[in-house]
Amino acid sequence: MSRNVSGGAPVAFLMGGLNYQIEHHLFPSMPRPNLHKVRPMVRDFCAEHGIDYTETTLPGAYRAIVAHLNEVGLRARDPFTCPVAQQLRT
Repeated sequence: MSRNVSGGAPVAFLMGGLNYQIEHHLFPSMPRPNLHKVRPMVRDFCAEHGIDYTETTLPGAYRAIVAHLNEVGLRARDPFTCPVAQQLRT
């Protein structure tokens, strides 16, 4: 799921302008310095059509990424669910 990362000019500088992920995915060929210009239009469109427009902070974005990687990684530890193996493990 795409989400924008708020934080103003410092975050935009650190992320190279890709803190506007929603707009970047809608308009992939648009130059990054222009993505902030279409943000109000995209937000209004999403609000009018009941589409979630997700924004988070930089620490929040990192928390979401780490949580997802942990969930996927921990689930992949035992990719085989065998009832007999489960009985032997307990």
